[in-house]
Amino acid sequence: MRALRTLFAATLLASCSAPPPDSRYELSQDAAPPQPVRAAQVADAQPRPDPILAAGNVSPYTVNGVTYRVLDDYHGYREEGIASWYGAKFNGYATSNGEIFDLYKASAAHRTLPIPSYARVTNLDNGRSVVVRINDRGPFHADRLIDLSYAAAVKLGYMEQGTARVAVEAIAVAGVDDRRGTTAGTYRYLQVGAFGSAASAQRLQGELQALLGSPVLISEVQAPHGLLYRVRVGPVDDAAQLEAVRRTLADNGYGPGQPLP
Repeated sequence: MRALRTLFAATLLASCSAPPPDSRYELSQDAAPPQPVRAAQVADAQPRPDPILAAGNVSPYTVNGVTYRVLDDYHGYREEGIASWYGAKFNGYATSNGEIFDLYKASAAHRTLPIPSYARVTNLDNGRSVVVRINDRGPFHADRLIDLSYAAAVKLGYMEQGTARVAVEAIAVAGVDDRRGTTAGTYRYLQVGAFGSAASAQRLQGELQALLGSPVLISEVQAPHGLLYRVRVGPVDDAAQLEAVRRTLADNGYGPGQPLP
């Protein structure tokens, strides 16, 4: 009933090898958690413009002899199929992009939606819906469309029977920085600042947009002491434009800027 989980490492998918045996996990079989979950306790995932990195998005990749391609353009994606769930066996282990799976949060595994992205999943039998964060790959079964966290399955009301007919609709998030096409060793962005306050980051974003007339993005990154809001200029087309932007920043007192891929 459970989806086969992949190793945390983009190199696994790149090598086109199958996921490792279940000896990786402490539990031999998946199960519900010892602490019960009520549907009212399960919060929707909150869509945010996290960057789409190479980790977890190697494409094409092959599992069990079947090749899959991660969608380049997932806007407008909608598909109906069967959802399953995964829980205690995988709780606390890394997902395909290195995030830690938390069965009490609304997340999901999907074979072709980018990681991370967001989707609304609706149970077609009872009309219940949940917004999930796609941060893992699977389920690698021909008759399954998506694998939800245990909590998300509780919210949709199918955890006891194990599967349900669902509709999956991708949620478009403005300002997403898609870096999957970035060539190793090249730089497309300049980071101008990182703040613990979203308001400070937004203030700098406004100043830089007025100065440069170029896209200025804010992205969140988890630091040891909490969230940081990074302010970055870009993407830029080439090294010459990158240097011109950096020179303008320096001339106006913003420092040289840190180049990023």
